[in-house]
Amino acid sequence: MRKGMDHVGVLVFSAAAIYATLAILIGVIPGTVLSKSPAGRGVVPLDAAQARGRAVYVGEGCSYCHTQFVRPLAQDRVWGRASVAGDYTYSTPQLLGTERTGPDLSNIGVRQPSDVWHSIHLYQPRSLVTGSIMPPYPWLFVVKDKADPGDVVVNVPAAYAPPGKVIVATADEQDLVAYLVSLKQAALPSPAP
Repeated sequence: MRKGMDHVGVLVFSAAAIYATLAILIGVIPGTVLSKSPAGRGVVPLDAAQARGRAVYVGEGCSYCHTQFVRPLAQDRVWGRASVAGDYTYSTPQLLGTERTGPDLSNIGVRQPSDVWHSIHLYQPRSLVTGSIMPPYPWLFVVKDKADPGDVVVNVPAAYAPPGKVIVATADEQDLVAYLVSLKQAALPSPAP
């Protein structure tokens, strides 16, 4: 009869217990703390279009390449101030990201406040950022012969647009842009002298 670590049941139970403990310590507790933090000064809930845009952001996997937190490191200062818990009151942990292949987006609404810039960048990133490795998202647009009343036309540079056609933003694209433009870090109160 096998005992201790030679027993398969003991090994499986031990591995499951270690995994569950780490998942709670690394994922559940920090997520709970962030979601229960009081809203930072200037942090406001998302409106309906921005909330739908956040769902598109998650669905398209944007957090696989972009973070939404600025670390307190010198090289991160270009993205904005260091993030604090109050920044994430109306956010969800999966939006924070773990990889920064592209730039941090926690303050993109300040760095790039133009809806037009975001729409062109989503249609063809290299039309605005020559060395970008971001893939284009053409399914967020409709290519038409002519725009209908109420269509949001995206004026992509001629070199990247289909000849004789217009590019129209879908509702998902407009919501995603509304979400991206809403990402603005609120100013922190100045420390007392």
